[in-house]
Amino acid sequence: MAANPPSLLNATCPVNVSDHERIVLGHGSGGKLTAALIADTFLPAFANPILERMDDQAVVEFGPERLAFTTDSFVVTPIFFPGGDIGSLAVHGTVNDLAMAGARPLYLAAAFILEEGLAREDLRRVVASMGQAARDCGVQVVTGDTKVVNRGQADRIFITTTGVGLVPAGVTVSANRARPGDHILLSGTMGDHGMAILSQREGLEFEAAIASDTAPLYPLVAEMLAAAGREPGGTDAIRCLRDPTRGGLATSLHEIAASSGVAMRVRQQAIPVRETVASACELLGIDPLYVANEGKLVAVVAPEASERVLAAMCAHPLGRGACRIGEVAAAARAQVLLETEIGGTRLLDTLFHEQLPRIC
Repeated sequence: MAANPPSLLNATCPVNVSDHERIVLGHGSGGKLTAALIADTFLPAFANPILERMDDQAVVEFGPERLAFTTDSFVVTPIFFPGGDIGSLAVHGTVNDLAMAGARPLYLAAAFILEEGLAREDLRRVVASMGQAARDCGVQVVTGDTKVVNRGQADRIFITTTGVGLVPAGVTVSANRARPGDHILLSGTMGDHGMAILSQREGLEFEAAIASDTAPLYPLVAEMLAAAGREPGGTDAIRCLRDPTRGGLATSLHEIAASSGVAMRVRQQAIPVRETVASACELLGIDPLYVANEGKLVAVVAPEASERVLAAMCAHPLGRGACRIGEVAAAARAQVLLETEIGGTRLLDTLFHEQLPRIC
């Protein structure tokens, strides 16, 4: 009788990674090339214990308080798209990185790189949208900078935003806290933002319009934290939070798995994707699990708190499509396993190059 096949939990998949002497678009994908660039170039130069946590934000102690601190750059093209624009996206993307530490966003800084020839009306429209988004999020833009570069040396407008938020006492959320047996929750449909950008950029028309899901996630996170309750030692039932932006859900799951040294087992049938998005992805040969989202989150939650947290998510406007998509498992190597719709299991790898450049 043949021996049982080895478990995928302990399987490896060789990857042919090429060396690049010059920066390519894939270095901004959030996938393998991005990880290699960070590990080889940035981490050795800036090494310190806070940075090495590799969360979407740094949580630093400031007297008796803990502050979350993050920065992000936005180079999306086109700058106006269904459901938003680069201004509101810059605010939402930054406050969401703070929220993924459980932090209440407080203040933003904004830096603008403008290309010579940018229409003043377009700039006014972007800045007005950014200001309204900040007010809606309850944050203030308190400082900033503006630079102008020669025509052809940028793409209309780039925005860099830096955010500061306050982490509540007793809340410790980080990608290194996932444990075997934890449940993986998702707040809604995947791929909306990336496909909205692509359809606008390429002039694609589908039966139903695809709009970006860009939105501020802290109100949803606050409800989740309140519902989670306390385990012995603190409000830690919510282990990890990630907003699946660059590289999509698959990349976010890999980041958590790598930080925690576990395997993530998810079910393809449980992951919601709008029919229009799924059809567009199939037509273009794109996997929606790797497409960016800007108003969704994935949470790793202790099993005893999972139902409470999921109910709180479903009761919130930004979590009405929330569902449980899988569990955390012990494994010899960090990896993500996808149970397919036909009942098989395959490794869900990270991307090497960029699927959709310039979408955030």
